[in-house]
Amino acid sequence: MSAPIQIGTDQHGQAISLDIEELLATRLLVQGNSGSGKSHLLRRLLEESAGIVQQIVIDPEGDFVSLAELFRHIVVDGAAYSTQELTRLAARIREHRASVVLALDGLEVEAQMRCAALFLSALFDAPREQWYPALVVVDEAQVFAPAVAGEVSDEARRLSLAAMTNLMCRGRKRGLAGVVATQRLAKLAKNVAAEASNFLMGRTFLDIDMARAADLLGMERRQAEQIRDLGRGQFLGLGPAISRRPVSVQIGAVRTGPKSLVQKLAPPPAASPDDLHALLHAGLHLEETGVRAPEPVPVAPAIDELIGQIAPDAPPPAPQQPSVPGKSAAEVDTAIDAILREMAAEDGCTYQAPVKLYQDFTVRCRMQRLTAGQLDMAGFQRRFAIAVAGIEAPDSPEAQEILRIARVLPDDLLAPFLAIAWAAQAGHPCPDDDELAVIYGTSSPGRLRRLLDHYEKTGLIVVRTDFSGRRSVSIPELGLATEPLEA
Repeated sequence: MSAPIQIGTDQHGQAISLDIEELLATRLLVQGNSGSGKSHLLRRLLEESAGIVQQIVIDPEGDFVSLAELFRHIVVDGAAYSTQELTRLAARIREHRASVVLALDGLEVEAQMRCAALFLSALFDAPREQWYPALVVVDEAQVFAPAVAGEVSDEARRLSLAAMTNLMCRGRKRGLAGVVATQRLAKLAKNVAAEASNFLMGRTFLDIDMARAADLLGMERRQAEQIRDLGRGQFLGLGPAISRRPVSVQIGAVRTGPKSLVQKLAPPPAASPDDLHALLHAGLHLEETGVRAPEPVPVAPAIDELIGQIAPDAPPPAPQQPSVPGKSAAEVDTAIDAILREMAAEDGCTYQAPVKLYQDFTVRCRMQRLTAGQLDMAGFQRRFAIAVAGIEAPDSPEAQEILRIARVLPDDLLAPFLAIAWAAQAGHPCPDDDELAVIYGTSSPGRLRRLLDHYEKTGLIVVRTDFSGRRSVSIPELGLATEPLEA
């Protein structure tokens, strides 16, 4: 059985076909310098075979997302998913035989390698009953299977290279047919390139790449020069799915296009040099005004920490003071809230020992002739945590629901959780580590990480970090989540 698709014509105008059925068993390697038409070839292959076989595209530049417009491919933004989510997504892709484009253009190179490695490994690990045939097209394969170590970490290179090797060496038995495209054969790992039995070689200029391409095509070295003379969109093809002898192929037209198009020649603006000089330098030397350098965060003296450890949990309540005549209990409570917000707004307040803060609170209440005794030490800590977290309406149903969930926490661990939960309730990004450290009253990143781990182990939060490094936090019991925070 065969499933031929036309990919172009030869020098005589005769149609050149590629057998998809044969390709699934023998894999394909595409090589061509930038501008040779390599991506155009891949797009032609994908468009013509879209109705025949499932397609999975690893797209580091986001050029193939336009396939979704005409061919119903699902675009998966690799930067938007966590490790666990991407693994589950890949498993469902195999299960439901969906054609997808994994767009990695929102990630740095090392993150692209890790994301692609995880995704390919999850496809590879599908259960046997889901080993349906699928074309796995990897553009710019030299990024994911580099021949030599680069600027990325050894771990990222090892993971990515292992996934690509599995795809090309062992993927056939699992129904995965690798189609890898590279700008330079010399930059692609040999154990990945060597597993392909079909080749489409485009224009290249470097001697080492021309020599390797000629070897793969079974040409003599003196014939390798013709590879340098190939035109844009013209390739030399060889392999059981294409031809038993090297054949020249002019790739046919496509119906979709890349996300970004190369601009045609355009003359520079006709403005005079003086006008351009004015445009380039307008406001260049203006200094920003009204921006103050952040003040250093005060560190609590060691003595305060000792006081907090030694002092009893609940010091004797302050003596009752007569309230201001004519003030109701609600008015007194409102005034106390105002004092707490005022204290919470002061720099370095969270770095002070609770005992010292409580003493400051009672003094302020006496100055306003308020009854502070109605708040013991525990009640003060709880209401002060609410003020520090920025909850302006603690009596609202939303705030009360958050406080109900937070009852499992000790008072000294309460404020950071309230800040996170209130951000989720408002649909805002999660406070960053610096903000949470100030709210918690610590200068130690390790201590803050341990606090977040404690929240997560308690089941209060679920921290999710996507491949672009953006962190969001979910509150499972509320069914809410913060917006992603840029790293």
